[in-house]
Amino acid sequence: MIEQTLLIGVVFVIAGTIKGTFGIGLPTVSVALLSQFIAPHAAVTLVVFPILVSNIWQVIRMGVSADTLRRYGLLCVVMMICLFLTTFVTALVSTDALLMIIGIAIVIFAVTSLMGRVPALPDRLDKPAQIGAGVGAGILGGLTSIWAPPVVTYLVARRTEKDEFVRASGLILALGGIPLALGFWQAGLLNGETAPISAMMVVPALIGFSLGEVIRRRMDGAVFRKALMWMFLALGLNMLRASLF
Repeated sequence: MIEQTLLIGVVFVIAGTIKGTFGIGLPTVSVALLSQFIAPHAAVTLVVFPILVSNIWQVIRMGVSADTLRRYGLLCVVMMICLFLTTFVTALVSTDALLMIIGIAIVIFAVTSLMGRVPALPDRLDKPAQIGAGVGAGILGGLTSIWAPPVVTYLVARRTEKDEFVRASGLILALGGIPLALGFWQAGLLNGETAPISAMMVVPALIGFSLGEVIRRRMDGAVFRKALMWMFLALGLNMLRASLF
């Protein structure tokens, strides 16, 4: 048990480092790696507190203005409602089905990132796009604790500047962590066994986040990001294989 807890801690250091470098990726890395050696339901539950605290920390570090809240408010509200409602379904989903859903989410995230520039989203379609991204992120996040793919796709399509991307993604992911925690608690997934471990993992996640900030300032992020996305793609495809065979 101690060895497994230490291994989980190492996963969160790695995931936190990814998040500190790119502003996203903590739940994707955590769930992808944790699902290789613990049950998928446990994997999506253990990321709850690290997601919430690391994104609040990201918001504090980057700062969020009233303009940022107004700009992405519709997306956030839709996402939070859909995410909370979807968490009640997660406990009812079979292990194989959940593994498949997580694998699909990670593959979509990797492929979307590897595609490079997605078509620009005009202002007139911003509100429908926010609603669509919010619904997609909420359903995906409630099932898997991974709701970055729709959010990232929307922000990239809006041609969001780098600092604004980190600021906005931190805000959206932090707000999503609130209904995720409440929903998983109500559904019985976040309980006396999983909640303390999830809370413990905040420390390694923040240690990794600090390391990632150093990396972001010192290395060529483009090369690292591409290698990371290929790793995500391999992990996601492996999950799909495991869920089918």
